[in-house]
Amino acid sequence: MSRPRVVIVGAGFAGYQTARTLSRLTRNKADIVLLNPTDYFLYLPLLPQVAAGVLEPRRVTVSLTGTLPGVRLVLGEADDIDLEARTVHYTGPEGDGGTLSYDRLVLAVGSVNKLLPVPGVAEHAHGFRGLPEALYLRDHVTRQIELAASADDFKDSSARCTFVVVGAGYTGTEVAAQGQLFTDQLVRRKPLREGLRPRWLLLDIAPRVLPELDERLSSTAVRVLRQRGVDVRTGASVEEATSTGVRLSDGEFVDTRTLVWCVGVRPDPLVAGVGRPMERGRLLVDPYLQVPGHPEVFACGDAAAVPDLERPREYTAMTAQHAWRHGKVAGHNVAASFGIGTRRVYRHRDLGFVVDLGGVKAAANPLGVPLSGPLAGVVTRGYHLAAMPGNRVRVAADWLLDAVLPRQGVQLGLVRSWSVPLESASPELARVAGGPEKRAAVAASAAKTSAVRDPGNRPAPTSDGHAVPDPNKPAAPAHSPVRPVEGES
Repeated sequence: MSRPRVVIVGAGFAGYQTARTLSRLTRNKADIVLLNPTDYFLYLPLLPQVAAGVLEPRRVTVSLTGTLPGVRLVLGEADDIDLEARTVHYTGPEGDGGTLSYDRLVLAVGSVNKLLPVPGVAEHAHGFRGLPEALYLRDHVTRQIELAASADDFKDSSARCTFVVVGAGYTGTEVAAQGQLFTDQLVRRKPLREGLRPRWLLLDIAPRVLPELDERLSSTAVRVLRQRGVDVRTGASVEEATSTGVRLSDGEFVDTRTLVWCVGVRPDPLVAGVGRPMERGRLLVDPYLQVPGHPEVFACGDAAAVPDLERPREYTAMTAQHAWRHGKVAGHNVAASFGIGTRRVYRHRDLGFVVDLGGVKAAANPLGVPLSGPLAGVVTRGYHLAAMPGNRVRVAADWLLDAVLPRQGVQLGLVRSWSVPLESASPELARVAGGPEKRAAVAASAAKTSAVRDPGNRPAPTSDGHAVPDPNKPAAPAHSPVRPVEGES
Protein backbone atom coordinates (compact mmCIF):
# COMPACT_ATOMS: atom_id res chain seq x y z
CA MET A 1 0.00 0.00 0.00
CA SER A 2 1.47 3.35 -1.04
CA ARG A 3 2.02 6.07 1.49
CA PRO A 4 -0.34 9.06 1.44
CA ARG A 5 1.20 12.23 0.01
CA VAL A 6 1.07 15.58 1.79
CA VAL A 7 2.01 18.66 -0.24
CA ILE A 8 2.89 21.77 1.74
CA VAL A 9 3.02 24.98 -0.30
CA GLY A 10 5.33 27.56 1.29
CA ALA A 11 8.13 27.30 3.85
CA GLY A 12 7.60 30.42 5.92
CA PHE A 13 6.80 30.24 9.62
CA ALA A 14 3.59 28.26 9.09
CA GLY A 15 4.82 25.94 6.33
CA TYR A 16 8.14 25.17 7.99
CA GLN A 17 6.52 24.33 11.31
CA THR A 18 3.87 22.21 9.58
CA ALA A 19 6.57 20.17 7.82
CA ARG A 20 8.64 19.79 10.96
CA THR A 21 5.68 18.72 13.10
CA LEU A 22 4.31 16.35 10.49
CA SER A 23 7.72 14.75 9.89
CA ARG A 24 8.09 14.04 13.58
CA LEU A 25 4.58 12.62 13.98
CA THR A 26 4.32 10.44 10.87
CA ARG A 27 7.82 8.91 11.09
CA ASN A 28 8.02 8.11 7.36
CA LYS A 29 4.40 6.88 7.21
CA ALA A 30 3.58 9.69 4.77
CA ASP A 31 5.29 11.18 1.73
CA ILE A 32 5.81 14.83 2.72
CA VAL A 33 6.59 17.23 -0.13
CA LEU A 34 7.50 20.86 0.56
CA LEU A 35 7.13 23.25 -2.41
CA ASN A 36 9.04 26.50 -1.96
CA PRO A 37 10.91 29.00 -4.19
CA THR A 38 14.04 28.86 -2.01
CA ASP A 39 15.89 26.11 -0.18
CA TYR A 40 15.79 27.93 3.15
CA PHE A 41 13.44 29.13 5.86
CA LEU A 42 13.86 32.87 6.45
CA TYR A 43 13.67 34.19 10.01
CA LEU A 44 12.04 37.49 9.09
CA PRO A 45 12.23 39.30 12.48
CA LEU A 46 16.01 39.63 12.16
CA LEU A 47 15.95 40.94 8.58
CA PRO A 48 16.42 44.61 9.67
CA GLN A 49 19.72 43.56 11.26
CA VAL A 50 20.85 42.17 7.91
CA ALA A 51 20.05 45.49 6.23
CA ALA A 52 21.99 47.33 8.94
CA GLY A 53 25.07 45.12 8.66
CA VAL A 54 24.71 43.54 12.11
CA LEU A 55 24.10 40.01 10.80
CA GLU A 56 25.41 38.30 7.71
CA PRO A 57 22.60 37.17 5.35
CA ARG A 58 23.02 33.43 5.87
CA ARG A 59 22.59 33.85 9.63
CA VAL A 60 18.84 34.41 9.21
CA THR A 61 18.35 31.48 6.85
CA VAL A 62 17.86 27.86 7.90
CA SER A 63 18.41 25.01 5.44
CA LEU A 64 15.19 23.14 4.67
CA THR A 65 16.88 19.91 3.62
CA GLY A 66 19.27 20.05 6.56
CA THR A 67 16.63 20.53 9.25
CA LEU A 68 13.58 18.67 7.92
CA PRO A 69 14.43 14.96 7.81
CA GLY A 70 12.00 12.88 5.80
CA VAL A 71 10.69 15.90 3.87
CA ARG A 72 11.27 16.14 0.11
CA LEU A 73 11.94 19.67 -1.11
CA VAL A 74 10.70 20.75 -4.53
CA LEU A 75 12.01 24.14 -5.67
CA GLY A 76 9.34 26.18 -7.42
CA GLU A 77 6.44 28.58 -7.12
CA ALA A 78 2.86 27.33 -7.13
CA ASP A 79 0.82 29.07 -9.81
CA ASP A 80 -2.37 26.98 -9.97
CA ILE A 81 -4.28 24.73 -7.59
CA ASP A 82 -7.01 22.37 -8.78
CA LEU A 83 -9.01 21.24 -5.77
CA GLU A 84 -11.13 18.81 -7.77
CA ALA A 85 -8.19 17.05 -9.41
CA ARG A 86 -6.11 17.39 -6.22
CA THR A 87 -3.11 18.81 -8.03
CA VAL A 88 -0.73 21.74 -7.61
CA HIS A 89 0.98 23.14 -10.68
CA TYR A 90 4.25 25.01 -10.17
CA THR A 91 7.01 26.74 -12.09
CA GLY A 92 10.59 25.79 -11.28
CA PRO A 93 13.53 28.18 -10.85
CA GLU A 94 14.61 27.65 -14.47
CA GLY A 95 11.16 28.15 -15.97
CA ASP A 96 10.19 24.51 -16.29
CA GLY A 97 6.73 23.50 -15.08
CA GLY A 98 5.59 20.59 -12.96
CA THR A 99 2.55 19.13 -11.26
CA LEU A 100 2.24 17.59 -7.80
CA SER A 101 -0.69 15.40 -6.83
CA TYR A 102 -1.73 15.17 -3.20
CA ASP A 103 -3.89 13.36 -0.68
CA ARG A 104 -3.58 16.26 1.76
CA LEU A 105 -2.72 19.86 0.88
CA VAL A 106 -1.45 22.55 3.25
CA LEU A 107 -1.50 26.11 1.91
CA ALA A 108 1.02 28.22 3.79
CA VAL A 109 2.02 30.67 1.08
CA GLY A 110 2.35 33.66 3.40
CA SER A 111 2.11 37.28 2.32
CA VAL A 112 3.60 39.91 0.01
CA ASN A 113 4.08 43.68 0.17
CA LYS A 114 0.87 45.63 0.60
CA LEU A 115 0.41 48.19 -2.16
CA LEU A 116 -1.58 51.42 -2.01
CA PRO A 117 -2.66 53.56 -4.97
CA VAL A 118 -0.05 56.25 -4.34
CA PRO A 119 1.48 57.73 -7.50
CA GLY A 120 5.11 56.78 -8.01
CA VAL A 121 5.40 54.34 -5.10
CA ALA A 122 5.56 51.18 -7.23
CA GLU A 123 8.33 52.73 -9.35
CA HIS A 124 10.45 54.38 -6.64
CA ALA A 125 9.89 52.49 -3.38
CA HIS A 126 11.24 49.16 -2.20
CA GLY A 127 9.63 46.73 0.20
CA PHE A 128 11.12 44.69 3.00
CA ARG A 129 9.80 41.15 2.82
CA GLY A 130 12.74 39.13 1.56
CA LEU A 131 16.50 38.68 1.79
CA PRO A 132 17.16 40.31 -1.62
CA GLU A 133 15.40 43.50 -0.47
CA ALA A 134 17.48 43.61 2.73
CA LEU A 135 20.70 43.12 0.77
CA TYR A 136 19.70 45.80 -1.70
CA LEU A 137 18.87 48.26 1.09
CA ARG A 138 22.21 47.71 2.83
CA ASP A 139 24.11 48.40 -0.40
CA HIS A 140 21.87 51.32 -1.31
CA VAL A 141 22.19 53.06 2.07
CA THR A 142 25.96 52.59 2.05
CA ARG A 143 26.15 54.00 -1.48
CA GLN A 144 24.06 57.05 -0.63
CA ILE A 145 26.29 57.93 2.32
CA GLU A 146 29.40 57.56 0.14
CA LEU A 147 27.90 59.71 -2.62
CA ALA A 148 26.71 62.29 -0.08
CA ALA A 149 30.22 62.55 1.37
CA SER A 150 31.73 63.28 -2.06
CA ALA A 151 28.96 65.47 -3.52
CA ASP A 152 29.81 69.11 -4.26
CA ASP A 153 26.21 70.28 -4.09
CA PHE A 154 24.83 70.72 -0.56
CA LYS A 155 21.23 69.99 -1.58
CA ASP A 156 22.19 66.79 -3.39
CA SER A 157 24.28 65.66 -0.42
CA SER A 158 21.39 66.37 1.96
CA ALA A 159 18.94 64.39 -0.19
CA ARG A 160 21.23 61.38 -0.37
CA CYS A 161 21.60 61.14 3.40
CA THR A 162 17.84 61.44 3.97
CA PHE A 163 15.98 58.14 4.30
CA VAL A 164 12.19 57.82 4.43
CA VAL A 165 10.46 54.76 5.93
CA VAL A 166 6.69 54.52 5.50
CA GLY A 167 4.86 52.35 8.01
CA ALA A 168 5.56 52.36 11.76
CA GLY A 169 4.63 48.78 12.54
CA TYR A 170 7.19 46.21 13.68
CA THR A 171 9.20 46.18 10.46
CA GLY A 172 9.24 49.91 9.74
CA THR A 173 10.12 50.83 13.32
CA GLU A 174 13.00 48.35 13.43
CA VAL A 175 14.29 49.38 9.99
CA ALA A 176 14.38 53.05 11.04
CA ALA A 177 15.96 52.24 14.41
CA GLN A 178 18.66 49.98 12.96
CA GLY A 179 19.16 52.26 9.96
CA GLN A 180 19.92 55.35 12.05
CA LEU A 181 22.60 53.45 14.00
CA PHE A 182 24.05 52.06 10.77
CA THR A 183 24.36 55.41 9.00
CA ASP A 184 25.77 57.07 12.11
CA GLN A 185 28.54 54.47 12.09
CA LEU A 186 29.15 54.98 8.38
CA VAL A 187 29.65 58.74 8.67
CA ARG A 188 32.20 58.30 11.45
CA ARG A 189 34.54 56.90 8.79
CA LYS A 190 33.12 58.90 5.86
CA PRO A 191 32.39 62.31 7.40
CA LEU A 192 29.75 64.46 5.73
CA ARG A 193 30.20 68.17 5.15
CA GLU A 194 29.65 70.43 8.13
CA GLY A 195 26.01 70.83 9.11
CA LEU A 196 24.89 67.50 7.70
CA ARG A 197 24.11 64.21 9.39
CA PRO A 198 22.06 61.19 8.30
CA ARG A 199 18.35 61.84 8.68
CA TRP A 200 15.72 59.13 8.98
CA LEU A 201 11.99 59.84 8.74
CA LEU A 202 9.45 57.31 10.03
CA LEU A 203 5.93 58.01 8.79
CA ASP A 204 2.58 56.42 9.58
CA ILE A 205 -1.02 57.49 9.11
CA ALA A 206 -1.85 55.92 12.50
CA PRO A 207 -1.93 58.17 15.58
CA ARG A 208 1.11 56.41 17.10
CA VAL A 209 3.91 54.05 16.18
CA LEU A 210 3.43 50.34 16.84
CA PRO A 211 -0.36 50.74 17.06
CA GLU A 212 -0.72 46.97 17.62
CA LEU A 213 1.10 47.18 20.96
CA ASP A 214 0.46 48.62 24.40
CA GLU A 215 0.89 52.41 24.53
CA ARG A 216 3.78 52.05 26.96
CA LEU A 217 5.77 50.06 24.42
CA SER A 218 4.88 52.56 21.74
CA SER A 219 6.07 55.44 23.92
CA THR A 220 9.31 53.63 24.68
CA ALA A 221 10.02 53.11 20.99
CA VAL A 222 9.28 56.75 20.11
CA ARG A 223 11.50 58.01 22.92
CA VAL A 224 14.46 55.87 21.79
CA LEU A 225 14.00 56.80 18.13
CA ARG A 226 13.79 60.53 18.79
CA GLN A 227 16.80 60.47 21.10
CA ARG A 228 18.79 59.08 18.18
CA GLY A 229 17.51 61.77 15.84
CA VAL A 230 14.85 59.81 13.93
CA ASP A 231 12.07 62.15 12.78
CA VAL A 232 8.90 60.27 13.82
CA ARG A 233 5.71 61.61 12.25
CA THR A 234 2.33 60.08 12.95
CA GLY A 235 -0.86 61.03 11.16
CA ALA A 236 1.26 61.56 8.05
CA SER A 237 1.53 59.71 4.79
CA VAL A 238 3.05 59.88 1.31
CA GLU A 239 0.90 61.38 -1.44
CA GLU A 240 3.41 61.06 -4.26
CA ALA A 241 6.85 59.57 -4.84
CA THR A 242 9.32 60.71 -7.49
CA SER A 243 12.93 59.93 -8.36
CA THR A 244 14.06 62.93 -6.31
CA GLY A 245 11.81 62.75 -3.25
CA VAL A 246 8.38 62.28 -1.73
CA ARG A 247 5.45 64.64 -1.19
CA LEU A 248 3.79 64.19 2.18
CA SER A 249 0.11 64.50 3.03
CA ASP A 250 0.73 67.89 4.67
CA GLY A 251 2.16 69.25 1.40
CA GLU A 252 5.83 69.14 2.38
CA PHE A 253 8.26 67.79 -0.23
CA VAL A 254 11.15 65.80 1.22
CA ASP A 255 14.23 65.48 -0.98
CA THR A 256 15.44 61.89 -0.77
CA ARG A 257 16.77 59.02 -2.85
CA THR A 258 15.49 56.33 -0.49
CA LEU A 259 11.89 55.27 0.13
CA VAL A 260 11.34 52.07 2.12
CA TRP A 261 7.75 50.76 2.00
CA CYS A 262 6.74 48.97 5.21
CA VAL A 263 3.01 49.75 5.32
CA GLY A 264 2.05 46.14 5.92
CA VAL A 265 1.40 42.95 4.02
CA ARG A 266 -1.38 41.33 2.06
CA PRO A 267 -2.04 37.61 1.59
CA ASP A 268 -0.31 35.93 -1.31
CA PRO A 269 -2.60 36.35 -4.35
CA LEU A 270 -2.37 32.61 -5.06
CA VAL A 271 -5.14 31.83 -2.55
CA ALA A 272 -7.58 34.08 -4.39
CA GLY A 273 -7.53 31.62 -7.31
CA VAL A 274 -8.56 28.64 -5.20
CA GLY A 275 -12.22 29.55 -5.62
CA ARG A 276 -13.24 29.20 -1.97
CA PRO A 277 -14.74 31.82 0.40
CA MET A 278 -12.34 34.58 1.38
CA GLU A 279 -12.05 37.13 4.16
CA ARG A 280 -10.13 40.26 3.13
CA GLY A 281 -7.91 38.30 0.79
CA ARG A 282 -7.38 35.38 3.16
CA LEU A 283 -8.76 31.89 2.68
CA LEU A 284 -11.48 31.08 5.22
CA VAL A 285 -10.85 28.00 7.35
CA ASP A 286 -12.53 26.42 10.36
CA PRO A 287 -10.92 26.22 13.83
CA TYR A 288 -9.18 23.01 12.71
CA LEU A 289 -7.53 24.98 9.86
CA GLN A 290 -9.47 23.01 7.23
CA VAL A 291 -11.09 24.60 4.19
CA PRO A 292 -14.89 24.11 4.41
CA GLY A 293 -16.10 21.67 1.75
CA HIS A 294 -12.57 20.29 1.27
CA PRO A 295 -11.48 18.48 4.43
CA GLU A 296 -8.30 17.32 2.68
CA VAL A 297 -7.14 20.95 2.32
CA PHE A 298 -5.63 22.90 5.21
CA ALA A 299 -4.51 26.53 5.25
CA CYS A 300 -2.46 28.42 7.82
CA GLY A 301 -0.29 31.49 8.28
CA ASP A 302 -0.90 34.88 6.69
CA ALA A 303 -2.89 33.42 3.80
CA ALA A 304 -5.54 31.90 6.11
CA ALA A 305 -8.38 33.59 7.97
CA VAL A 306 -8.29 31.52 11.16
CA PRO A 307 -11.13 32.12 13.65
CA ASP A 308 -9.92 33.67 16.89
CA LEU A 309 -11.68 31.59 19.53
CA GLU A 310 -10.67 34.11 22.19
CA ARG A 311 -12.41 36.92 20.29
CA PRO A 312 -15.67 35.77 18.67
CA ARG A 313 -16.26 36.88 15.07
CA GLU A 314 -12.62 37.94 14.69
CA TYR A 315 -9.64 36.30 12.99
CA THR A 316 -6.07 35.85 14.17
CA ALA A 317 -3.64 38.58 13.16
CA MET A 318 -1.07 38.17 10.40
CA THR A 319 1.96 37.77 12.65
CA ALA A 320 4.86 35.34 12.81
CA GLN A 321 3.81 34.26 16.28
CA HIS A 322 0.41 33.09 15.01
CA ALA A 323 1.86 31.53 11.85
CA TRP A 324 4.35 29.46 13.86
CA ARG A 325 1.55 28.13 16.07
CA HIS A 326 -0.77 27.60 13.10
CA GLY A 327 1.86 25.34 11.59
CA LYS A 328 2.10 23.18 14.67
CA VAL A 329 -1.68 22.70 14.83
CA ALA A 330 -1.86 22.04 11.08
CA GLY A 331 0.82 19.36 11.38
CA HIS A 332 -1.07 17.62 14.18
CA ASN A 333 -4.37 17.79 12.30
CA VAL A 334 -2.96 16.46 9.04
CA ALA A 335 -1.43 13.56 10.95
CA ALA A 336 -4.76 12.99 12.73
CA SER A 337 -6.47 12.73 9.35
CA PHE A 338 -4.30 9.64 8.76
CA GLY A 339 -5.23 8.18 12.15
CA ILE A 340 -2.09 9.40 13.96
CA GLY A 341 -3.11 11.22 17.13
CA THR A 342 -6.16 13.42 17.57
CA ARG A 343 -6.94 16.71 15.90
CA ARG A 344 -7.13 19.98 17.81
CA VAL A 345 -8.60 23.44 17.34
CA TYR A 346 -6.38 26.49 17.15
CA ARG A 347 -6.33 28.48 20.38
CA HIS A 348 -3.69 30.90 21.45
CA ARG A 349 -2.53 32.99 24.37
CA ASP A 350 -0.34 35.99 23.69
CA LEU A 351 3.14 35.50 25.08
CA GLY A 352 3.96 39.15 24.51
CA PHE A 353 5.83 41.03 21.83
CA VAL A 354 9.38 42.24 21.33
CA VAL A 355 10.70 45.12 19.19
CA ASP A 356 14.46 45.36 18.67
CA LEU A 357 15.51 49.01 18.53
CA GLY A 358 19.19 48.35 17.87
CA GLY A 359 22.19 48.39 20.15
CA VAL A 360 21.09 47.45 23.66
CA LYS A 361 17.69 49.09 23.33
CA ALA A 362 14.36 47.33 22.82
CA ALA A 363 10.72 47.40 23.86
CA ALA A 364 9.13 44.19 25.12
CA ASN A 365 6.21 42.88 27.16
CA PRO A 366 6.89 39.21 27.88
CA LEU A 367 3.79 37.67 29.46
CA GLY A 368 2.30 41.16 29.64
CA VAL A 369 5.12 42.72 31.68
CA PRO A 370 6.32 45.93 29.96
CA LEU A 371 10.10 46.29 29.72
CA SER A 372 12.45 48.83 28.18
CA GLY A 373 16.15 49.61 27.99
CA PRO A 374 18.96 47.03 28.24
CA LEU A 375 16.77 44.49 30.07
CA ALA A 376 14.29 44.55 27.21
CA GLY A 377 17.23 44.17 24.83
CA VAL A 378 18.39 41.01 26.60
CA VAL A 379 14.84 39.57 26.61
CA THR A 380 14.38 40.41 22.92
CA ARG A 381 17.59 38.75 21.79
CA GLY A 382 16.96 35.78 24.04
CA TYR A 383 13.51 35.37 22.51
CA HIS A 384 14.92 35.41 18.98
CA LEU A 385 17.59 32.85 19.81
CA ALA A 386 15.00 30.57 21.37
CA ALA A 387 12.59 30.98 18.44
CA MET A 388 15.11 30.36 15.66
CA PRO A 389 15.18 26.74 14.45
CA GLY A 390 18.90 26.96 13.68
CA ASN A 391 22.02 29.17 13.45
CA ARG A 392 21.77 30.26 17.09
CA VAL A 393 25.51 30.13 17.75
CA ARG A 394 26.33 32.01 14.54
CA VAL A 395 23.76 34.72 15.30
CA ALA A 396 25.06 35.14 18.85
CA ALA A 397 28.63 35.32 17.50
CA ASP A 398 27.66 38.09 15.05
CA TRP A 399 26.03 40.04 17.88
CA LEU A 400 29.18 39.73 19.95
CA LEU A 401 31.40 40.84 17.07
CA ASP A 402 29.13 43.79 16.35
CA ALA A 403 29.49 44.89 19.96
CA VAL A 404 33.29 45.02 19.82
CA LEU A 405 34.15 45.68 16.17
CA PRO A 406 33.07 48.38 13.68
CA ARG A 407 30.73 47.27 10.93
CA GLN A 408 31.99 46.80 7.40
CA GLY A 409 30.58 49.65 5.32
CA VAL A 410 31.11 48.25 1.84
CA GLN A 411 28.87 47.61 -1.15
CA LEU A 412 28.70 44.08 -2.50
CA GLY A 413 26.69 45.02 -5.58
CA LEU A 414 24.87 41.69 -5.65
CA VAL A 415 21.31 43.03 -5.89
CA ARG A 416 20.34 45.92 -8.14
CA SER A 417 17.29 48.15 -7.93
CA TRP A 418 15.43 46.54 -10.83
CA SER A 419 15.90 43.10 -9.21
CA VAL A 420 13.64 43.90 -6.25
CA PRO A 421 10.53 45.73 -7.50
CA LEU A 422 7.95 46.59 -4.88
CA GLU A 423 5.15 45.01 -6.90
CA SER A 424 6.26 41.40 -6.70
CA ALA A 425 4.40 38.22 -5.77
CA SER A 426 7.76 36.66 -4.83
CA PRO A 427 9.74 39.07 -2.63
CA GLU A 428 11.94 36.16 -1.53
CA LEU A 429 13.44 35.98 -5.04
CA ALA A 430 15.49 38.64 -6.79
CA ARG A 431 14.71 39.09 -10.47
CA VAL A 432 17.51 37.83 -12.68
CA ALA A 433 18.41 39.37 -16.02
CA GLY A 434 17.14 36.98 -18.67
CA GLY A 435 15.59 34.69 -16.05
CA PRO A 436 12.31 32.82 -16.53
CA GLU A 437 10.27 35.53 -14.82
CA LYS A 438 11.46 38.02 -17.44
CA ARG A 439 11.10 36.01 -20.64
CA ALA A 440 7.49 36.94 -21.23
CA ALA A 441 8.31 40.60 -20.62
CA VAL A 442 11.29 40.41 -22.96
CA ALA A 443 9.15 38.92 -25.70
CA ALA A 444 6.48 41.59 -25.25
CA SER A 445 9.04 44.39 -25.26
CA ALA A 446 10.72 42.99 -28.36
CA ALA A 447 7.41 42.89 -30.21
CA LYS A 448 6.61 46.50 -29.30
CA THR A 449 10.01 47.82 -30.30
CA SER A 450 10.72 45.71 -33.37
CA ALA A 451 9.84 48.58 -35.71
CA VAL A 452 11.58 51.40 -33.89
CA ARG A 453 14.48 50.74 -31.56
CA ASP A 454 15.64 53.13 -28.87
CA PRO A 455 18.69 55.24 -29.85
CA GLY A 456 21.85 53.27 -29.30
CA ASN A 457 19.84 50.02 -29.18
CA ARG A 458 19.20 50.46 -25.47
CA PRO A 459 17.00 47.97 -23.61
CA ALA A 460 13.29 48.67 -23.67
CA PRO A 461 11.48 49.33 -20.37
CA THR A 462 9.04 46.85 -18.86
CA SER A 463 5.66 47.71 -17.44
CA ASP A 464 7.19 48.37 -14.00
CA GLY A 465 9.55 50.97 -15.40
CA HIS A 466 12.70 48.84 -15.20
CA ALA A 467 14.80 47.96 -18.19
CA VAL A 468 14.99 44.44 -19.57
CA PRO A 469 18.27 43.32 -21.14
CA ASP A 470 18.17 42.51 -24.82
CA PRO A 471 18.64 38.72 -25.01
CA ASN A 472 20.41 39.11 -28.36
CA LYS A 473 23.15 41.30 -26.90
CA PRO A 474 26.09 40.17 -24.77
CA ALA A 475 25.48 40.34 -21.05
CA ALA A 476 26.54 43.49 -19.25
CA PRO A 477 29.78 43.30 -17.23
CA ALA A 478 29.26 41.92 -13.75
CA HIS A 479 30.38 45.18 -12.14
CA SER A 480 27.82 47.39 -13.90
CA PRO A 481 24.03 47.50 -13.73
CA VAL A 482 21.91 46.63 -16.74
CA ARG A 483 20.28 50.03 -16.45
CA PRO A 484 21.62 52.87 -14.27
CA VAL A 485 19.07 54.12 -11.76
CA GLU A 486 19.07 57.19 -9.61
CA GLY A 487 21.87 57.01 -7.09
CA GLU A 488 23.50 53.91 -8.54
CA SER A 489 26.84 54.26 -10.25
